[in-house]
Amino acid sequence: MTGTAPAAVRHRIALVGAGIGASLSPALHEREATALGLDYRYTLLDLNQLPAGWTLRDASGATGFNVTHPVKQTVLDQLDALSPEARDLGAVNTVTVDDGRLTGHNTDHSGFVAGLRHGLSGAPLGRVLVIGAGGAGSAVAYALARSGSRVEVVDADPERAADLAGRLTAALPDAQITGGPVAGVPAATSKADGIVNATPIGMTGHDGIPLDPAELATRHWVADVVYRPLETALLSAARARGCRVLDGGAMLVAQAADSITLLTGSTPDPDRMRRHLATLVSGQEGTDGRA
Repeated sequence: MTGTAPAAVRHRIALVGAGIGASLSPALHEREATALGLDYRYTLLDLNQLPAGWTLRDASGATGFNVTHPVKQTVLDQLDALSPEARDLGAVNTVTVDDGRLTGHNTDHSGFVAGLRHGLSGAPLGRVLVIGAGGAGSAVAYALARSGSRVEVVDADPERAADLAGRLTAALPDAQITGGPVAGVPAATSKADGIVNATPIGMTGHDGIPLDPAELATRHWVADVVYRPLETALLSAARARGCRVLDGGAMLVAQAADSITLLTGSTPDPDRMRRHLATLVSGQEGTDGRA
């Protein structure tokens, strides 16, 4: 008796955001999907090129989405359900599709923790300063608070930092999270075990450093969410001060791996994905440089 082998599952994933032409996500995802033997295509849906009022449900044939700036929060009202973490954060970066039902997830927070554990194994997490209260800062602060860290978030807009601290404390009642102005960086650094830059500062086209390197000591670890370039001015300065450092590629790869698992059910190889990213970053330049 003969039979026909089942057709391979087709995965048609789209990244939705604005000004995303320089994103490395298509190549990063597709290279890993090829290695996994998946029928997987990853396309860009730039909101700057779509009609007003466009929604995820207008993406015919899409089997899943990644969502980036500026719609990680505004897309929520298009979804049927949220994972607990996405609900806590009020933001999504991955949307799964199951029989037309759209469910939002957030792998930014899990990606940061996975990258931290891989790249800075054993780093003390007692007190951590997070610079930046935007989408990346929210995910990082949430991840650290869930890991038991006492987190201080600072931002150029102190009200945004205070709002973030309040929202995360409501979601995690046992957590210790405070928010304040960037003027508090020196005092917070003096008490912190680690510092995370969750702002665009240091990204290609946004030169600079978010703190005075003289405030760093060898006991500090320093992480950046920026991945283009991988070696930001902050990380170079921290290395020179004897600090352990973690580049933004760690978070980018880990959150992408978690996203692929949600979208396909397959388990990516993070080490292989890190090699993919190193090749991509060394061969391209662009402005989309945050995880």
